[in-house]
Amino acid sequence: MKYAFFPGCSLESTAWDYDKSTRAVCKALGIEITDVPDWVCCGSSPAHASNASLSLALPALNLHKAQTAGYSEVLTACASCYARLRTANHAIRKDPTERERAQRIIEKPYAGAVNVRHILDILFNDYGVAEIEKRITTPLKGLRVASYYGCLLSRPKEVVAFDDAEHPVCMDKLVKVAGAEPVDWPFKTECCGASLSISKTSVVNRLGYKLLSMAHRAGVECIVVACSLCQLNLDFRQADAKKDQADIPEIPVVYITQLLGLALGIPPKDLGLDALMVSAASILDRRAATAGQAGRRA
Repeated sequence: MKYAFFPGCSLESTAWDYDKSTRAVCKALGIEITDVPDWVCCGSSPAHASNASLSLALPALNLHKAQTAGYSEVLTACASCYARLRTANHAIRKDPTERERAQRIIEKPYAGAVNVRHILDILFNDYGVAEIEKRITTPLKGLRVASYYGCLLSRPKEVVAFDDAEHPVCMDKLVKVAGAEPVDWPFKTECCGASLSISKTSVVNRLGYKLLSMAHRAGVECIVVACSLCQLNLDFRQADAKKDQADIPEIPVVYITQLLGLALGIPPKDLGLDALMVSAASILDRRAATAGQAGRRA
């Protein structure tokens, strides 16, 4: 399994732990990823909010570079990058005028031939839960997990969704494969206010508290995400979100690649777990207990 990898800007800055854990899990599973040569920003979110031409041209340029390198599929982990690349592809494939505009700007031929895939899609639909299960060495038994998909991975369904747009389940099934207990909860596709994280922090804090308090009421021990913006809002801004609100305990917010990586036996440091604002100690304790039980049985 070989893919061109588009890390995007966030995975090289605030979400470096997502980048690290994605690469570590892919390596552990034998999924070969090679960075798109000389990739550039996909334009999320400033370009698509302010310049319609660049919102198509920047993704098209990256996909053209992948195509020139001989790849027919591009893998990305950032949900925002995924949405922008897929949206551009959709427009270029469906609308000759948009295709011509994008090609004129990048001065290169690109007609939407490269398919854009999210890491969740690859793990669930290409690699498969059965194959991942064979490689689990330290299952996270008893850990109650809420899968939070956010809004960019499931909507609009005609452009991005690889799962049910209203009630996605792929991440829940990956959580179960990791040995943990997926908890069904009603806010799995609610928005965290990611695009407002700089301009309207009060809105982001309100939305964040809404999500965190519902997860707490559902009795979860951690939240798992597949979006760097969601993780930033729920982890980095968790203290602000809970300020002046009814007190609830801290809830670790980890990437699906970090959770799977732990179950695959990858060391926590190799997954970037030391980057979290809310400690993942409770998750690590669960893994250590499982490993200890396995050792005693041996």
